[in-house]
Amino acid sequence: MEEPIDPFENLAAAGWRRIRTAGAFMSTAGPLWTRREGTSWVYAVWSTDAHLNPAGVVHGGLLATLTDHAISTVAWEAASRMPCVTVQLDTQFLAPVAAGVLVEARAQLVRRTSSLLFMRGQLQAAGQEVLVAQALMKVQN
Repeated sequence: MEEPIDPFENLAAAGWRRIRTAGAFMSTAGPLWTRREGTSWVYAVWSTDAHLNPAGVVHGGLLATLTDHAISTVAWEAASRMPCVTVQLDTQFLAPVAAGVLVEARAQLVRRTSSLLFMRGQLQAAGQEVLVAQALMKVQN
C-alpha cells in the first residue's frame, strides 16, 4: 500500500511558503500559503473536508475570507504599508470548489484616491476561475 502524499510537502516543493503570522483567524481558516508571482504575491488555502459546507463544497465564507485577505494585503502594500480596512467587498461565486484542491487568490489595485483604494480580486481552483471580487478599501491614517 502506497503512503498518502502530503499536499503540504508538495506546496513547499512548488515554492509555496506557509504564513504563520496571518493572525489567529486566518490560521484557523487556513492554513494560509503564499508565493511570489512576478512583482506580486499569490495567497492560497489547501481545501480540506473541514472547509466544506453541508452541500459538500467549500464554504463560500472561506472563499470570501481568502479573497478579503489577499485584497487587504495588496491594498496595504499599495498604501505604503498603512493599515487599510474593507469598506465594501462584492463577490461573485462562479463555480463550486471541492476538497483536495489548492484555492489561489490574486488581487490588484485598480485606482487610488487620497484615502480610498479600489481593488479587484480573483480566486482559482484546479485552474478554474471560481470567484471574482471588487473591493473598496479605506486607508487608516
